[in-house]
Amino acid sequence: MEHNISVGLDIGTTKIVAMIGRKNDYGKLEILGIGKSKSLGVHRGVVNNITQTIQSIQQAVQEAEAAAGMKIDGVTVGIAGQHIRSLQHSDYITRPNSELVIDEDDIDRLINQVHKLVMLPGEEIIHVLPQEYKVDGQAEIKEPIGMYGGRLEANFHVVVGQVSSIRNVGRCIQSADLNLEGITLEPLASANAVLSQEEKEAGVALIDIGGGTTDLAIFKDGIIRHTAVIPFGGNVITEDIKEGCSIIEKQAELLKIKFGSAWPGENKDNEIVSIPGLRGREPKEITLKNLSKIIHARVVEIVEQVYVEIKNYGHEEQKKNLIAGIVLTGGGSQLKHLKQLVEYITGMDTRIGYPNEHLAGDSHEDVTSPLFATAVGLVLDGLKRQERKKIEEQVEEEQVEDTTEAQEQPAEEEIKVEPVKERRSFLDKLTDRVKDFLDNAE
Repeated sequence: MEHNISVGLDIGTTKIVAMIGRKNDYGKLEILGIGKSKSLGVHRGVVNNITQTIQSIQQAVQEAEAAAGMKIDGVTVGIAGQHIRSLQHSDYITRPNSELVIDEDDIDRLINQVHKLVMLPGEEIIHVLPQEYKVDGQAEIKEPIGMYGGRLEANFHVVVGQVSSIRNVGRCIQSADLNLEGITLEPLASANAVLSQEEKEAGVALIDIGGGTTDLAIFKDGIIRHTAVIPFGGNVITEDIKEGCSIIEKQAELLKIKFGSAWPGENKDNEIVSIPGLRGREPKEITLKNLSKIIHARVVEIVEQVYVEIKNYGHEEQKKNLIAGIVLTGGGSQLKHLKQLVEYITGMDTRIGYPNEHLAGDSHEDVTSPLFATAVGLVLDGLKRQERKKIEEQVEEEQVEDTTEAQEQPAEEEIKVEPVKERRSFLDKLTDRVKDFLDNAE
């Protein structure tokens, strides 16, 4: 597979999407192929049937390969699911020599210290995101590198997940004959696809309503501040329609998509849908008012749970106020009148997030649907990872050349400026660990 092409694999509860994309000459994302299959082995974002999941992955990948006319070997995958939780933690280190300026190693030492936090059995830290630093008690420092100080402390946003669930995802990818190129948190991927930098600065809550789970990511001052996964999504709404109207799941899903609304007041009492009965039985008549009452009850429940998380983050404090409000994305965000309902419950400005922020202008409208926000985000993430690799390789080559030159020339006193190497994110390290585990498990 050529270098500037990346593949995102979104393993969801209702669908698995494989998306192939590359950057065009204008730096925008061009989608070359997309494949989707029904997700059979995933429940609430967690793989619970390896064989079925492998088949679904292969089907989606083959469809994407056929559309793009190329072979896929490596993928960037998103992890989500009800096992993911986040916590706030502050930690500090005392530097042995405050005469020297703070450098990368000090920050790595501090971050590694957070990794020693004791977790519940089977849980592991997935992501450690520094929020802000304090140097010798001076607060609100965004970037402490280059400063003098003896005590370096920071507040961290720590994301925790079940390591076995992540390994199962890795296992499925490996068994589907694909390489695992990177792992990303799904709420972060969706955020990359639908949010603008201005929104992240102003403060925004991204709500990604999927089939099995609803993911929340809160940004303020350009930094992610809070993440949460709520174990309900579009499926519970379908389930309720199925129960409430005594119809089969397929019909319930269609009803929801075609006639569903999150606001019961919209429908008149005399609006009725007729549904064919099962084999020789009478057709069923369902009033749209009843349908939206069922949907409304469930949606309110999901939105209220999300709102509790937004309040937990501290949205009501002036300093933490989310000026850009809420952005809804994911398949569940396409429900009619959902935006109005969310505004009504939370009192916050709301918009639907389409992943067209980074897409090339001539992209097919299917791709710009909120359904594919996570997949687009994963493709972007894969491309970013490739760019980082390129820079690191160049830096290494330059260093090798410099060393050879230095050996050839007589020694002269000179000050060298080190090229800035981007800090490896913990997700990169996690990807490597999952790969090692899979390689040794064979």
